[in-house]
This record gives sequence, C-alpha cells and structure tokens, in this order.
Amino acid sequence: MNLRRDVFQAIADPTRRAILVLVASQSMTAGAIAANFDTARPTVSKHLQILTECELLKPEQNGREIHYHINAIKMKEVADFIELFRQMWDERFNKLEAIMKNYKPKK
Repeated sequence: MNLRRDVFQAIADPTRRAILVLVASQSMTAGAIAANFDTARPTVSKHLQILTECELLKPEQNGREIHYHINAIKMKEVADFIELFRQMWDERFNKLEAIMKNYKPKK
C-alpha cells in the first residue's frame, strides 16, 4: 500500500520540525542528524523517510553516505499557503486593535 504523506502532518511533529531547522543551514547525513537527538537512530531514520516522502527533504547519494538537503521549492509552497492565513489574522487583529483603541468603558 502506497500512502501519500501530508506535508502538514509531517511538520506537526516537533522532531521533524527540528530536523528541518538543522538541515536548513547545511546538508547533513542521517548519522549527523541523529547525533542531535536523544532518540534511537531508526526513529530519526523514520522521520527522515517521512520528510523525504513529503518532499521537504531531498536525499543525495554521495559515495556511501546520503546527505539530506532542504527542498526550498517545497518549503516555499508551504510558506505561501500559510502566508494567506497569516495575512487574514493580521487583518483581524488590526481591526480588533482599532476597536479596542476607540473603546470607552461605560461608567
């Protein structure tokens, strides 16, 4: 059975978000990534598999090692989607702020 992974389910996990932050600055091997976590290496490998299936990470074979890179194009798609909600909430909070500035409590 071939399940398609959902990007938002993938980034809902704090460990996977931490992996994305690590790999955002430089490509890393699974071992180097796992060294940053207090979990078993197979657990980190499962997280890497999920992030790869969602195309948030791109694996690149380099000799015997696989280096994981952030997929900037996919990350931009996610950011663009979230941006719409950020703008909506900014507008709502700005309206609320304007109402609160003009609010005069009844005495």
